[in-house]
Amino acid sequence: MAAHATPPARTGLVVIQALRKKHCAECRSGPLALLVLEDGVPRCLDCVDLGHLVFLPRGDTALTRRSWEESSLSAVVVRFDRRRSRYERQGVLVEEAALARAEDRCLADAEARRRRRVRDARRRAAEDARFMDAFATEIRRLFPGCPAGRAGAIAAHASVRGSGRVGRSAAGRALSEAAVTSAVIASVRHLDTPYDRFRMSGVPRYEARRRIAPVVERALREWREAGEGRDGGDERG
Repeated sequence: MAAHATPPARTGLVVIQALRKKHCAECRSGPLALLVLEDGVPRCLDCVDLGHLVFLPRGDTALTRRSWEESSLSAVVVRFDRRRSRYERQGVLVEEAALARAEDRCLADAEARRRRRVRDARRRAAEDARFMDAFATEIRRLFPGCPAGRAGAIAAHASVRGSGRVGRSAAGRALSEAAVTSAVIASVRHLDTPYDRFRMSGVPRYEARRRIAPVVERALREWREAGEGRDGGDERG
């Protein structure tokens, strides 16, 4: 900091973080970490009646604002930046009791946010569970021969939140036949065919799909026709 540099005019009291070793012009204490320029000379915080304040570094906007509101006496702390040739705000000085009250308010807010996150997580989990049940029900309607456990597993896999899978698409959320069928096809492809092995051995995706297409079509046909067979049996009975 230049010897006679003057911090910019601000509302309220301004305290400077010293860059050079300076001593208080009044009590001669020093070197000073924090000082106030009064009548053009440095003075320590005790001599200007600010020694009882505590320093709150910048960074937490909510805590700073609330500490400032709670404190009947406060000051802005600045430091001269030689590279930028200007004073930069470093934090504030506030009363210790005011800081404690501000921390309590912030903690209360944090607890409220935590409770809200818990409620939101529970709500999303319930929504996801209802949707997975609906998706599995639609799978069993379209593919009556699909085992119940398999339908549930397909629905759970397809509808994972944030996965980008078909169950999270607009069509999937609407339980469109195309989206549900796509999820079933993906399950059959990966679990009931050598598709993954083909891909790992370097077979291009479209060629791998072509090779397994008959297996997939047969599985889908069997799962569809299983329901028709049951319906037919009921009618004959």
